[in-house]
Amino acid sequence: MSVENPFTAGLDRNAANDVPLSPLSFLERSAFVYPKRIAVIQGARQYTWAETYRRCRQLGSALAGRGIGKGDTVAVMLPNTAPMFEAHFGIAMCGAVLNTLNTRLDAETVAFMLDHGEARVLITDPEFSTIVKEALTLIKGPRPLVIDALDPDYAGGEALGEKDYESFLAEGDPDYAWSLPDDEWDAITLNYTSGTTGNPKGVVYHHRGAYLNAASNIISWGMPPHATYLWTLPMFHANGWCFVWALAANAGTSVCLRRIEVGAIFDLIRQHKVSHMCGAPIIYGMMINAPAELRAGIDHPVSGLIAGAAPPAAIIEGAELIGLNITHVYGLTETYGPASVCAKHPEWEKLPLDLRTARNGRQGVPYHMQQAVTVLDPDTMQPVPWDGETMGEIMFRGNLVMKGYLKNEKATQEAFAGGWFHSGDLAVVHSDGYVKIKDRSKDIIISGGENISSLEVEDVLYRHPAVIAAAVVAKPDGKWGEVPCAFVELRAGSTPTVAEIVAYCREHMAHFKVPKEIVFGELPKTSTGKIQKYVLRQAARSAQAIE
Repeated sequence: MSVENPFTAGLDRNAANDVPLSPLSFLERSAFVYPKRIAVIQGARQYTWAETYRRCRQLGSALAGRGIGKGDTVAVMLPNTAPMFEAHFGIAMCGAVLNTLNTRLDAETVAFMLDHGEARVLITDPEFSTIVKEALTLIKGPRPLVIDALDPDYAGGEALGEKDYESFLAEGDPDYAWSLPDDEWDAITLNYTSGTTGNPKGVVYHHRGAYLNAASNIISWGMPPHATYLWTLPMFHANGWCFVWALAANAGTSVCLRRIEVGAIFDLIRQHKVSHMCGAPIIYGMMINAPAELRAGIDHPVSGLIAGAAPPAAIIEGAELIGLNITHVYGLTETYGPASVCAKHPEWEKLPLDLRTARNGRQGVPYHMQQAVTVLDPDTMQPVPWDGETMGEIMFRGNLVMKGYLKNEKATQEAFAGGWFHSGDLAVVHSDGYVKIKDRSKDIIISGGENISSLEVEDVLYRHPAVIAAAVVAKPDGKWGEVPCAFVELRAGSTPTVAEIVAYCREHMAHFKVPKEIVFGELPKTSTGKIQKYVLRQAARSAQAIE
């Protein structure tokens, strides 16, 4: 005779005890609890949480009035502005999926994304009208409805749309009766990867993951309520690492920054008492190397998350010296942005600066809402020993992993092989269980059978007083197979010779790891501050080695 489980009998899910998780709930709550607090600052304009909620509802209503709903894609080509913030809520309110386009892309790539994502609406800023106009001539599918988000702080560009954003909002009902998704697994956003080796892949997020990572950002970083956050990170990049939604949960204030300029960063920090910011190492490098007078008058603490590339120790150390409290996080577009954190320990504060910096520069441990981050042998899928030496591939498992790649079942299956998401990053695990990246699998240099971590060589280069940025890639070599080739960006006024840089490297690392080629010049970077190593790899193939 079967015995019925007393903890399931009559204890069913119902409308009272089971509600889909969605970041839309955060917006509704902040508008209700803190209606008069400032949500968004863009130049001279400020919007309260009540106003932001109303505008988002108008956007959702206006889209619904144009027949946009579940399963439809709305693309946006916008800088960090109020319409971009509102798009993260209003588009989902009518059940549609937000596709944020990288504003630095070429017309052909934008056209591919509009076609592949089947965008029915495109909201765009006139600053990008040249690229967007060409992209619209290249798309193979139906032309989307185009809306121009005009910004009084920007003069230039061309209006391409049927109407402007404010007029489009006016079509909508500020009391629009939006609803949560039927299923929290429903798609909320579509984000495309860089596509440096072919067409970009479309990463699909669901409401549940967006909700959980927004909460995880607050918990894992220890953000206090009502943070004032400066948008140095593009909102198009993994939906601003989910911080658009996190700021709604936090009832904080988003200070928009349309263009990255170091003077503007310090001005806004001073003016609005910014408490939090995020960015790639290049952002903090700009701040560290800015003239001291730009930093004058900032007497309050500023916390920063750093990610986007493994940060050189010199960046973390330099940030601390100018009063920035940096926390390192790690993730990919496929993991909703940051999904691991270098969680700090109080006893680290007693360590010398160099040792403290080394600990704080690791990729760390899982975010609160991520089940697991580990390093496995990609062939055997077995964990590597915690010896700080044995390399494997970083893999993720949990709710902060994408649904998969849009219309690409093969790539999705490969990414999830063995029940883990494969990051492509090579790492070791230290004795305390903290993960430390050594390189991307494609960036490891194999010289004479020895593995050379490009990140290790870069760390040394960054410590040279004349170096502001460095990237190391493999250069083909007839004798060794591959040798390190370093591309170095110098501080203004610095004029070290190649021989001096090589000599410095020889003092600080094993000689077989020393770059055989040094190339001075500005490094190519993406809009999110990542150095474009694929460009440098192409250049290294034709570079002449140092004799």
